[in-house]
Amino acid sequence: MMQISPETQLFIRQHQTDDIRILALQGRKYPNVDMPTAITQIAGRQVAAEKIPSWKEINDIWYPKHLSLEQCSSEVTAHYKATLLKGDSLTDLTGGFGIDCSFLAAKFQSVTYVERQKDLCEIAIHNFPILNLKHIDVRNEDGVDYLNAMSPVDCIFLDPARRNGHGGKTVAISDCEPNVAELEELLLKKGKRVMIKLSPMLDLTLALKELQSVQEVHIISANNECKELLLILGQTPADEIPIHCINLYTKGMQKEQRFVFTREEEQRSKCSYTNTLENYLYEPNASLLKAGAFRIITSAFPVKKLHPNSHLYTSDTLIGNFPGRIFHIVNQCSFNKKEIKKGLADLKKANITVRNFPATVAELRKRTKLMEGGNTYLFASTLNDEQKVLVRCEKV
Repeated sequence: MMQISPETQLFIRQHQTDDIRILALQGRKYPNVDMPTAITQIAGRQVAAEKIPSWKEINDIWYPKHLSLEQCSSEVTAHYKATLLKGDSLTDLTGGFGIDCSFLAAKFQSVTYVERQKDLCEIAIHNFPILNLKHIDVRNEDGVDYLNAMSPVDCIFLDPARRNGHGGKTVAISDCEPNVAELEELLLKKGKRVMIKLSPMLDLTLALKELQSVQEVHIISANNECKELLLILGQTPADEIPIHCINLYTKGMQKEQRFVFTREEEQRSKCSYTNTLENYLYEPNASLLKAGAFRIITSAFPVKKLHPNSHLYTSDTLIGNFPGRIFHIVNQCSFNKKEIKKGLADLKKANITVRNFPATVAELRKRTKLMEGGNTYLFASTLNDEQKVLVRCEKV
């Protein structure tokens, strides 16, 4: 069983904000300190300060090695997942560091955490009581073996490993460990609802073909960066699967963005295109772009799409609840050198985005001589009449 001596615990508290690269070279100065353990715990606390802020001030929490911490959910995404499942009993078949399990556990009377790595189980046994989660039973077993032998529960959660045997990242269901497509029937025999967390890079169309019992899809972004693809399986498959596009914020007072649609609604939607930019430009958040909610946006909001392949939208009046970034258009110009010089003459730097445009960001920077940053946003895109435009904007 892992132990941390009082001397090492004190050292961790005293140096929790220090540079671990410097500390790693100072082991001889602290002969009574288990320096490798101290480095692991200090590094963990520093990651947790950003990733799991509610654990930051809990001195007794133990942290795992970097890879397990890197792969675990953030607090904001774990909290969202906890709103989706409830019942009397839950089994987490891929426990890991236990972030998801700890947040999900609040909605259940009894919880089983299953993890095949002994050191992670020891950390979980230590941490869960400190978090007042004394109803979680920790099992150091292989998740698939446990699934075969377990009694039925209300809900099952699993986060298949997304790295192959050579350490490379995998994004297909069949390349994950375990392969949930092969386990689908067994999972639904043992759980009324099953939540599967997958790579945000996974092809959603392929995933929905491989799994037959999907009831809901949740695509979660944090600060407009796509983080997780959640599939919820149930006993009765949905005729039209709702896709929940969620953008959460970890800082500031910005309200989370939600948009729900089905792929059938997207296909049925008539899309309005435009040859002319109006007063405002809209860029859908990362979850909508991942989900492929392109046509339905013009049905749900009074906006027009710039081009079938330009996933940007425009409107004359401000649509404040648009699920994405909103910009006020200052001016526009063509890709002509003279027009670029005239339209951007007063600029020294700008944030450049390319959408359906025959040049890269690097090429545009070279041509415009603009450095990165500032409060000006430059979108390079194509209108419905194939006109190439540079759109100068300010964020609303």
